[in-house]
Amino acid sequence: MNLPNVLTVAGSDSGGGAGIQADLKTMLALRTHGMSVIAAVTAQNSLGVQGYWELPVEAVRAQYRSVVDDIGVQAVKTGMLASAVLVETVAELLAKTPAPVVVDPVGVSKHGDSLLAASALDSVRKALLPTATVATPNLDEVAQLTGVEATDERGLQRAAEAILALGPRWALIKGGHLAGDAVDLLTDGTENHWFRAPRLDNRHTHGTGCTLASAVAAGLAKGLTVPEAVAAGKEYVTGAIAAGFALGQGIGPVDHGWRFR
Repeated sequence: MNLPNVLTVAGSDSGGGAGIQADLKTMLALRTHGMSVIAAVTAQNSLGVQGYWELPVEAVRAQYRSVVDDIGVQAVKTGMLASAVLVETVAELLAKTPAPVVVDPVGVSKHGDSLLAASALDSVRKALLPTATVATPNLDEVAQLTGVEATDERGLQRAAEAILALGPRWALIKGGHLAGDAVDLLTDGTENHWFRAPRLDNRHTHGTGCTLASAVAAGLAKGLTVPEAVAAGKEYVTGAIAAGFALGQGIGPVDHGWRFR
């Protein structure tokens, strides 16, 4: 049985709820073969991020080439890249890889801890986002990258236009920080797809952004269109949030294995 190969290039979450760990769990749950390039290592738990350390550029490039040149990939997802030099290195590698790319422009953790150097923002704008088939920023990341602040559903359209201007083919603007239902907008500038789900009474939502981006990448690796992949990813992550559980003393993770329970 040959499963589609999906590669995540991101940071490691020692608490297991987000980052590389969430990506690989999602890829497994969605019946794809997950592979990883670790760009940074975090000391992280349910209370926050206590520190992170970037890997050398040579290590990131070697991991990527090792996987892509031998095994091959049907989709790539990026997450925490930490620094400008790593962002630019990964963007260069992606530009030469003939596979769809999902860019989750991770700037801060669920707890508000910074995971991207301020000096790297320009590299995300100019180098990374233009490689994206789909970019999946939340509203804080939209504001960080473009200066556009959306406070209601109407603002999601302006946020999407600002992100698309930076080069991705599609923008998935996540409106989870707004009041009311969880509403996301997917657009390529010509067609809009709105995704709405009830807001769940569950504070254990660590890893939602990583999980959704990885689920979209898994769908693309299976040959789904972007709207189809996002719809399937939204269904998966909504179920994972509903099944989120307490872990440690703070915010617990979503349940990546909820479909197996």
